[in-house]
Amino acid sequence: MAEAHPVGFRWVMRARERGAKVIHVDPRFGRTGASADVHVPIRAGTDIAFLGGIIRHVLETESYFKEYVLHYTNASTIINEKFADTEDLGGVFSGFDPETRTYDRSTWMYEGGEVASAAGMREHATQAFDEHTGAGMLEGAVRRDDTLQHERCVFQLLRKHYARYTPAMVSEICGIPEQQFHEVAQTLIDNSGRERTTALCYAVGWTQQSIGVQIIRTGAILQLLLGNIGRPGGGIMAMRGHATIQGSSDIPTLYDLLPGYLHMPRAREEELTLEAYIKSGGADKGWWSNFDKYIISLLKAWFGDAATPENDFGFGHLPKITGNHAHFPTMMRAVDGGLDGLFAMGQNPAIGSQNGGLMRRGLRNMKWLVVRDFNEIETATFWRDAPEIASGEVRTEDIQTEVFLMPGATHVEKEGSFTQTQRMVQWRDKAIDAPDDARSELWFMHHLTKRVKAHYAGSEDPKDWPIVNLNWDYAEHGPEREPQALDVLREINGYDVATGAPVPGFAQLKNDGSTACGCWIYSGVYANGTNQARRRDPGDIDAEGGWVSPEWGWAWPANRRILYNRASADPQGRPWSERKKYIWWDEETGRWTGYDVPDFPVDKRPDYQAADDAKGMDAISGDEPFMMMGDGRAWLFSPSGLLDGPMPTHYEPIESPMPNLLYPAVAANPVAIRWDRPDNPVNVSEDPRWPVVMTTFRLTEHHTVGGMSRNLPWLNELQPEMFAELDPMLAAQHGIQDGGWMVVETARGEIEARAKVTERMRPLRLGDRTIHQIALPWHWGFSGLNQGDSANDLLHLSGDPNTTIETTKALTCNVRAGRRTSPATSRVTNAPHGHVATNEEHPAELPMLRTRHTP
Repeated sequence: MAEAHPVGFRWVMRARERGAKVIHVDPRFGRTGASADVHVPIRAGTDIAFLGGIIRHVLETESYFKEYVLHYTNASTIINEKFADTEDLGGVFSGFDPETRTYDRSTWMYEGGEVASAAGMREHATQAFDEHTGAGMLEGAVRRDDTLQHERCVFQLLRKHYARYTPAMVSEICGIPEQQFHEVAQTLIDNSGRERTTALCYAVGWTQQSIGVQIIRTGAILQLLLGNIGRPGGGIMAMRGHATIQGSSDIPTLYDLLPGYLHMPRAREEELTLEAYIKSGGADKGWWSNFDKYIISLLKAWFGDAATPENDFGFGHLPKITGNHAHFPTMMRAVDGGLDGLFAMGQNPAIGSQNGGLMRRGLRNMKWLVVRDFNEIETATFWRDAPEIASGEVRTEDIQTEVFLMPGATHVEKEGSFTQTQRMVQWRDKAIDAPDDARSELWFMHHLTKRVKAHYAGSEDPKDWPIVNLNWDYAEHGPEREPQALDVLREINGYDVATGAPVPGFAQLKNDGSTACGCWIYSGVYANGTNQARRRDPGDIDAEGGWVSPEWGWAWPANRRILYNRASADPQGRPWSERKKYIWWDEETGRWTGYDVPDFPVDKRPDYQAADDAKGMDAISGDEPFMMMGDGRAWLFSPSGLLDGPMPTHYEPIESPMPNLLYPAVAANPVAIRWDRPDNPVNVSEDPRWPVVMTTFRLTEHHTVGGMSRNLPWLNELQPEMFAELDPMLAAQHGIQDGGWMVVETARGEIEARAKVTERMRPLRLGDRTIHQIALPWHWGFSGLNQGDSANDLLHLSGDPNTTIETTKALTCNVRAGRRTSPATSRVTNAPHGHVATNEEHPAELPMLRTRHTP
């Protein structure tokens, strides 16, 4: 966090000055470890074993927050008798099909009630190709055991699942001393409970793995057991990247989401009509019972007067997902000749995506490529200076891709908003004009859309309906006719269709077409016609609760600073302690009050008990804070919504030098996405040719793959060359000198780097074996002022089954002293591949229940 998020890390340092304990769990001892009380040099890819061991310790020592766990989680819920755990089946859960490598999750349901296919597609609708994806729709009356003794209640299943995650097992898997494990576990326990809370912060070290989602789930389970969710100083904070990475998920650049985490409709009978889509995505109980209001208001924002009840508000014209259309399957379509062109805006796949040689091969097979950036990045220059060109394996004259380089405006040259890690939207004003032909993304997309609309104007072809009727009426200003960013913010906020007045918030959205809203979770950011994101009043931070600063920017939803903050009070509505007072029930006024906007119906009494047949928010009792879930409780056990298990399980990375000590018959995540192709070779686990663990990391001095930072001389002076960190023992074994050259090799290729021989990387003792790890920054490429080999050329394509996110944090390799023998870094240039027509279905994009894993 100190390295990659230094501005946010200042608050960690402020907390430490006030007595907070800081623990850094990372294979590499870096700037964060140097600033922490404890650094845990874990083996890359073993996070679930580590966290699972702490969960076991918390359960076995009865250190969990009992009242919180009983009332606010599904610990007491009984799971149906068809369920079988990994402990019963040697590493897989019930419902596993070894032929398709997928789960039938019907055996994971609650007893007495089914969690139906519905609201679990919030975060990533790649899950939507299964029949049991719901995370909120609850049918029937579930059975519970408030004594937590029933053998099939979630609490006992959790104990059984993690029983073998002992300190000794954690030590042997992760490579850390048992004493250090106990120190971390006890520190978390001591700093949790009624009087204290602990926060977990993670970034791509947790996400970019084949078990990334389940690692985060393990952290969530631990935090729920300790009572650290929905309370000040608690929670799990995803450290987002620069600018508005959070915003690009909220108002998405992701193919499988609509704004506000509404899932993209799928090309199947159950979602071809608006009514069917709402039934699939909505819920009978909990907050997602409002699903219809959000999608209909979105359609009205997009299609305006043309969206009517008679035509399903234009829903039938939305694209329907037919398979996995994420970045990697799209690039493999390009490799196989099935993609005509690509817009690369804010990304640099020539060196910024895994298996860089394969990515550049895809770029070479396109007809056209539009690159928008501040500099002439590698994706714009691959045709003349890529490693394959330098080696003579590919000739520039044989590349037919026509590249259009469109200069972009920087963040100080345009107005708009950033959404940061805390979900806070903050407005920025334009400081200076962009030079020459540089333009903002808003300008580019606005005028491109106007040209497309003009081209189709007057068309009566039904397929052109969404273009002809697209509501695109943003005001323009200035000599360059820049679109008015506030108009976009107003549309995102939502407005009354009849009057045009901004709505105060999402509670005012309707399902009858009388309101329009571009993103329901942002509704309120332009309430009363005022740009709430521009606010900069920190408030009286010395006053009681003043540290919440509700007038600084605006946080979605509804300007809430902590989600699920009803959990900051006990079931009776009283603060757990005076020290951790945040939201509480005021009996005198009959409302929830406190320092933040209550994340709960403000007039729902804590003693309100929902009837068994209640619907919508009436089905959420007054002591059930997690109202986005159908049962109002946080899930220690996930009956649906995840593709790879109801409870997180330790699996080895897809590439690992070690066997799975917990489940020898199942090495890696059995449902991880694997693209088995000759041009995407994988290092076989436990192969002696690849004995070294490799991980990647960021540097403060450089940014992503260096498109901006490597063109600035002062940053190049601070970090002038690509390098690799390795421990002195590994360096001695291979004759590698500090500051000298070394080569890192995988099945995908090899790169050269300067060697940084340092004790920041430590050899790990795993049983009777010693495992070495190396760490590579990934900021270099073959263009710009500061050039070097790309770490991404070493990585294979694989992904988490829930999100398709890539694997970059735990792989295997080998090292040697010296330099590369050839200019080429890639071994996939001449690998065989197929061909697919542009309009044909590509194997990598097929729906996940068919050939998701091995196209």
